[in-house]
Amino acid sequence: MRDAITVIWGAILVKQVLGDYGMAHFSNKGKSKGKDYCIFFNPQWARLPQDLNKASRLQIHDLTASVLCSSSEVPEGGFTNQIPMVLRGNCTFYEKVRLAQINGARGLLIVSKDRLTPPAGNKTQYEEIDIPVALLSYTDMLDISKKFGMGGLVAMYAPTEPVLDYNMVIIFLMAVGTVAIGGYWAGSRDIKKRYMKHKRDDSAEKQDEETVDVTPIMICVFVVMCCSMLVLLYFFYDRLVYMIIGIFCLAASIGLYSCLCPFVRRIPFGKCRIPENNLPYCHKRPQLRMLILSVFCVGISVTWGVFRNEDQ
Repeated sequence: MRDAITVIWGAILVKQVLGDYGMAHFSNKGKSKGKDYCIFFNPQWARLPQDLNKASRLQIHDLTASVLCSSSEVPEGGFTNQIPMVLRGNCTFYEKVRLAQINGARGLLIVSKDRLTPPAGNKTQYEEIDIPVALLSYTDMLDISKKFGMGGLVAMYAPTEPVLDYNMVIIFLMAVGTVAIGGYWAGSRDIKKRYMKHKRDDSAEKQDEETVDVTPIMICVFVVMCCSMLVLLYFFYDRLVYMIIGIFCLAASIGLYSCLCPFVRRIPFGKCRIPENNLPYCHKRPQLRMLILSVFCVGISVTWGVFRNEDQ
């Protein structure tokens, strides 16, 4: 029984391979500007520097048509001061990195079409290998080949995670600040409206007109609509997500217009109205400055919707 438990614990410990996330900075020769891609590496093979400036920029050797499992796949001249990029599969990580190290490689990037897992080995193999080995996703490899080609430079490093993420602090301040400013603005407007109603001495009649009675039927309809939307999003997310993005852009345009409208009204220019027309939403002849503001707000939302997935 004790032997069986020992075997089980041994198998569990073997599977618990250490893995850290790092960055692979790709760039072209003679250009300092590049792009970082996420990699997954095992620090037991070799550790990566924590700073990009301390990492060596080495030549990439494209072997993505090979898996580097035999010496016949090694090109003439080897990988002297290069980092080969090979596909995952057909042999162990140790066999790949051993072939790369014997032939002069300074590191190894393994392209994986599956999920990224830490490149595992045993204690003896870790002691034998002294070059870093990391996994890169297949989609990132395609993007690298399109932007930099396979003759670019790469520097692998593993930046330390900060104790405090300043991006989250900025996001928190933006969220809390927006809610606080919106609440103060809405409260001040409500106080002003109440004062004006009280001054005209017709607040009771106005309040009765603005009251909305919430009935059980309205609540049921609202719940059914919300549940139906969630179910549709679950089954048809790939299609309905664009509708959600469109609704978000529309709401963002209206919200931005409402926020900027009081400031634009203070501008002494553009008070003239557009000519008479039969265009939708323009038959009331809005002011030119309000029309320009509308186009600006819609343009901001559309620009975000089109370029929302871009890196820069």
